[in-house]
Amino acid sequence: MLQTELGTYEPEGSGPPPSVHRLDGAIVVELHGDIDLVAYQRTVSLMDAVASGPEPLIVVDLSRVTFFDCSGISLLMRTRRRVRGRGGHLRVVCTDPLTLRILRLTRLTSVLSPVPSLGAALRGPFDEA
Repeated sequence: MLQTELGTYEPEGSGPPPSVHRLDGAIVVELHGDIDLVAYQRTVSLMDAVASGPEPLIVVDLSRVTFFDCSGISLLMRTRRRVRGRGGHLRVVCTDPLTLRILRLTRLTSVLSPVPSLGAALRGPFDEA
């Protein structure tokens, strides 16, 4: 069980749960390991809670992700839609070549605007499409 400022999150499977913390007025969600259908099912309620919070900026850090498939894309886009729906911004931290390739192939790099570091994600600009 993971206790965060947003409540309790209890993963149903193995693997490290996401880390959630506040940093410079943003909520940072660090995802770990494989982001596949199982991870989606374990993580979606946490991401929904984060996305519906009052913070203007949500950062999803994929730096420790080892596998990323269409379930990960679905998770990011669902979170983005919810954050944008309340007037907030979503930033994605990613440097993994395979994950970036998936984002390019799905034409989502312009929508998700991945940045190489947490510092870059916190700096902005936040003029997302």
